[in-house]
Amino acid sequence: TFLDAAGLPAPERMQGRSLLPVLEGRTPPDWRKSFYYHYYEYPQPHHVRPQYGVVTDRYKLVHFYYDADYWEMFDLQKDPEELRSVFGQKEYAGEQQYLEHELSRLRVELKDTNADTPLIMGVGGTNYDYLNGETRVRPARTMPSTNYNR
Repeated sequence: TFLDAAGLPAPERMQGRSLLPVLEGRTPPDWRKSFYYHYYEYPQPHHVRPQYGVVTDRYKLVHFYYDADYWEMFDLQKDPEELRSVFGQKEYAGEQQYLEHELSRLRVELKDTNADTPLIMGVGGTNYDYLNGETRVRPARTMPSTNYNR
């Protein structure tokens, strides 16, 4: 955004898009409907378990990794405090599948597909690796129940 405002090109290695059109009131038609995030500074300074995920206006899908390996999904409209995971529940299967694909797409787009965090779990126990843009199916793993109150 700052480079764009200054009329300078962004380096190839820089990820993301300029906010300048949005700030000028010209939101592009292909502007994102989801947001990718990745917390990896662990155990210091924030004491947040390593995780990455995708957030939309209604849902959040999170993969915890490093010293744990589990998924959570939240319906932010019904559960804004994120107290009850709906990951794996039948009534959310369509939304979960969409979020899994969106998460994979964003990780590839943003070049965040290193060997430490390659696993994307698919609906029905299908796991996918998205390494260097290559897709491979992996054997399914059992995920622990994550419905609890924090």
